[in-house]
Amino acid sequence: MDGTLGPIRFPFDTPPEHGAAVEVAEGVLWMRLPLPMKLDHVNVYALDDGDGWTVVDTGVASGKTRAIWDSLLTGPLAGKPVNRVLVTHHHPDHIGLAGWFQEQGAQLVTSRTAWLLARMLQLDPHETPPPEVVAYWRACGMAEEVIAKRMDEPPYMFAATLHPMPFGHKRLAQGDTFHAGGRMWDVHMGGGHAPEHVTLWSRDDNLLIAGDQVLPSISPNLGTYATEPEADPVADWLDTCTRFQPMAREDHLVLGGHKLPFTGLPARLRQMIDNHHGALDRLSDFLTKPKTAAECFQPLYMRSIREGEYGLALVEAMSHCLHLWHEGRATREICPDGAWRFRQKA
Repeated sequence: MDGTLGPIRFPFDTPPEHGAAVEVAEGVLWMRLPLPMKLDHVNVYALDDGDGWTVVDTGVASGKTRAIWDSLLTGPLAGKPVNRVLVTHHHPDHIGLAGWFQEQGAQLVTSRTAWLLARMLQLDPHETPPPEVVAYWRACGMAEEVIAKRMDEPPYMFAATLHPMPFGHKRLAQGDTFHAGGRMWDVHMGGGHAPEHVTLWSRDDNLLIAGDQVLPSISPNLGTYATEPEADPVADWLDTCTRFQPMAREDHLVLGGHKLPFTGLPARLRQMIDNHHGALDRLSDFLTKPKTAAECFQPLYMRSIREGEYGLALVEAMSHCLHLWHEGRATREICPDGAWRFRQKA
């Protein structure tokens, strides 16, 4: 769901080219890697530790991404080794090449949950969609013809975009501190988009490494999946935004996982909270008759959803329906076709 820009400012109006880097602060480099999806890039960062680098996030595991990293390592990173790779969360565009760096001697630093989820998902390949996933698609209201098409296609496999991860990581937890790039960082965990999502708040200047927890012009996807089909990521994410508000400063330079670095964090947090509460109110008003999550795109997104966006839109629509259900604002009924239908509570 897009947010209006308002007072948000963008100090850097042009992202770095592949293989190049932009210094956003002393000893902090911003780089960009391609992604094979509508959101076609991920931002990664390198923190100068003197004798080497701490890299923040890695991109997906692919020959193209590795080739760009080879150019970065011999170019902007000046041939110094990557001693540590810090991963903000377990999604493959952020952790995909962590194992590749580990094989070259880097220490992996991340939350315990991010490490466990990545390890679990890389060990769970399927040649066809498993029955539990198909049942969950039906619970969301996915049309039978869409399910049939998906059954004939190879399913997305996490391992296809993740370099094999060896055992071992250094855990970051809420309240920890972390020294990198000549700065001391406070660790604050986010939630909603991914559990135990690492964010780093510099004690020494105005930098915030936010991953996908806070983005400038889009909200991170808040999806509920078959792995935890009654989860409430919307509540987790709203709670995180509220916890971050007292720490947010106007001059924070937010280094996110996508889009451009920005300032104006207090306003952006307020926007994101308001946007989601507005979407929830529109959804509640829409549910005067029982609806599946798949029938709720219009009140949530207020635009047409294209085929390439359908999967993420569906799991996010489900998460918002479930949030109303958890809050007692909606009822839920499992129907003979296997779909959950939600209705505004009288």
